[in-house]
Amino acid sequence: MKNTIVTHVDPKSPISESFRNLRTNVHYTNIDKVIKIIQITSSLQGEGKSTITANYGVTLAQSGKKVLVMDCDLRRPQIHKMFSLSNTNGLSNILVGDNLMDKNIKETKIHNLFILTSGPIPPNPAEMLDSKRMRELVDSLKDHFDMILIDSPPVMPVTDGLILSQIVDGTIMVVALGSTEREAYKKSMDALENIGANILGTVINKASSKAGYYVNYEYEYK
Repeated sequence: MKNTIVTHVDPKSPISESFRNLRTNVHYTNIDKVIKIIQITSSLQGEGKSTITANYGVTLAQSGKKVLVMDCDLRRPQIHKMFSLSNTNGLSNILVGDNLMDKNIKETKIHNLFILTSGPIPPNPAEMLDSKRMRELVDSLKDHFDMILIDSPPVMPVTDGLILSQIVDGTIMVVALGSTEREAYKKSMDALENIGANILGTVINKASSKAGYYVNYEYEYK
């Protein structure tokens, strides 16, 4: 398991505490709403969305919830690398009917945390994510897990992220201080709002080149 999953390798660190704060904030600011499926996305690539998804998933599992992390980035999947899992089969196989769901969901070394990797990269990611089969899959998974986190492609380059925002209960945006362009962030938020996405908030993270991983997380209310 890669050391980017700090919440697992160092659960007492300040970073892990920040993720616990994120878990608390999302729960208590949406207490009157059913928030079971959360999309985590960003404006552009390289802003840390997969790292946020993995660590948030671990933190939720540590609280006793049965959690599924779905890698729905069918263009540049990262989740299988973080958890050192095979990506021979996964979401894309299920969507084309090659494999059964229960044979593709993988256990991790972390109690209560399960992974559905992306599977082989298909030629038509947007069409697959916008399919009836995808919506049916997500609906069926809700009966088996307390929380589902979707690692989504970024909003700006492709339509995948906007498509996924329509099948989740809420969306969290990831912003990397020092690298996320203000205009790209604004356009992404406008695009999500224009289609009625439920934006839960923004995770702000700062990176340290010396430490080699993100060192600060905050939760900003929308």
